[in-house]
Amino acid sequence: MIYLDNAATTKPCSEAAEAAVKCASRCFGNPSSLHHMGVEAEKTITCAKKTLLNRLGKDGEIFFTSGATESNNMAIFGIAEALKRRGNRIVTTAIEHPSVSEPMKKLSERGFEVISLKPKDHADLERAIIDAVDEKTILTSFMAVNNEIGFIIDTKKVYDGVKRKNPFCAVHVDGVQGFCKLPLHGDTISLSGHKIHCFKGIGALYKNKDTRLLPISFGGGQQGGLRSGTEPVELAAAFEAAVKAYPKNVTVFSALRHRLTEHLERLNRIIINSPENGIDNILNFSVLGVRSEIMLHFLEEKGIYVSSGSACSKGKIGSAPDAFGFSAERADSAVRVSFCGNNTEKEVDTLAEALEEGIKRFRR
Repeated sequence: MIYLDNAATTKPCSEAAEAAVKCASRCFGNPSSLHHMGVEAEKTITCAKKTLLNRLGKDGEIFFTSGATESNNMAIFGIAEALKRRGNRIVTTAIEHPSVSEPMKKLSERGFEVISLKPKDHADLERAIIDAVDEKTILTSFMAVNNEIGFIIDTKKVYDGVKRKNPFCAVHVDGVQGFCKLPLHGDTISLSGHKIHCFKGIGALYKNKDTRLLPISFGGGQQGGLRSGTEPVELAAAFEAAVKAYPKNVTVFSALRHRLTEHLERLNRIIINSPENGIDNILNFSVLGVRSEIMLHFLEEKGIYVSSGSACSKGKIGSAPDAFGFSAERADSAVRVSFCGNNTEKEVDTLAEALEEGIKRFRR
């Protein structure tokens, strides 16, 4: 099997699995309990939070969640409710994951003015986000790395620009695809465990000390009352282990991307959709004349797993192609390859051979 769909999810690493099992057998107490087992569980949670903060290079708070969808919802709705007396304008982009775009739709229905910017309309999307902020803007929300084509938004440039223009405007960053790969800057940042070789079902929300959120769910008051519910101690320990195990140097992605690009350039009617300065572990391209679904199933028969875009789209064309101005044919023939540190150049070569075979068999 050659697995090249790591932007959708990654294989859990041995360190994460071992940490979860160890915690489940030795430190399974409820972190809210006052006895020794509860205290040890609380220490595990606290240690894991410090590890995530250190990897982010931030001071502030970490809140463990069920995943990035919950983290994005907590930040977006929490900020909107906390700051709605200051204004009702929100700036976002048209390339967001559904866990951001759907909350934006709900806020629009509640009377918020939501500005959604498309890259095809702005040569400099960072500057467009900054320019769209005014004195009534209470929130900007954008992804650091687009999950479909690997387009990068410079979070520091936007953060600094927004704060110069309106210091009261909160900046939320969907950091799912960028965490452990790029520096991330925001008042709140969403993270996901299963994108960095941890398990599904664990995510986190970073919040700096100056940003106010209102809770969107209620219960026992855990995690400062912002995210009630018994903390997932075993999953937090696994998340910490995955963060520690994730390599600091990710140059392997650049080499794999370069090798695949060289192969694709030798094939006819291939369009590279990912920008040259995009994230190195994602390469999106269109095989004109062959529908994505046909190529994906052909590759799967050969034990090669890729995707056509966002896994959350379930086979449908995501938001990115239209927002970037791709033609219908280009969007309908897109293939996304996403690497992890365990992928090899030999696997890339095998993929290229299979693509060439598929083109010969199916191209119209």
